[in-house]
Amino acid sequence: MTFTQTSDPNIRECVTAFQGLNVDEQLALFWFIYKEMGSSITPAAPAASTVSPDVAEGLFNQIKELSHEQQLQFQRDLINKADNQYSRMYGSMSDTTKLLFWYRLAQGMENTTIIPMPSDYQLSSQAQQLLNKIKLIDFEQQINLFRDYVSPMGAEPKAGAEV
Repeated sequence: MTFTQTSDPNIRECVTAFQGLNVDEQLALFWFIYKEMGSSITPAAPAASTVSPDVAEGLFNQIKELSHEQQLQFQRDLINKADNQYSRMYGSMSDTTKLLFWYRLAQGMENTTIIPMPSDYQLSSQAQQLLNKIKLIDFEQQINLFRDYVSPMGAEPKAGAEV
């Protein structure tokens, strides 16, 4: 695992608050971040992952073939660090590739190849406060926050040929 947490205490506090939300709130908050801040954040994800965009795309293509319920369960499994084939594939990716993968999931949600967010969903007050705080952080620190958030997700890859 290549995860190294940012030393900035403000970023660590935001990541801890993010991880303190229940799983579905974490997914919702990540979606709202994509929707509200995607124009500035999303160009950085593909550009930052020039080493292995095919890896993120490969896993995304497998996930988009699942039913919407299975796609949602997969996202929950990543956050919960469930040990299964897909979460181990995710766990084997670099931190930046993981960020790109979540970007692709958000794009898929937008075009409904991935289970979309319910249109009437409202963030909890706790998640909304965190979103407002994240909006105030400068761009580079936002990227560090998201990388620190997505990096520990998934499961450790297995030794040998099995992912």
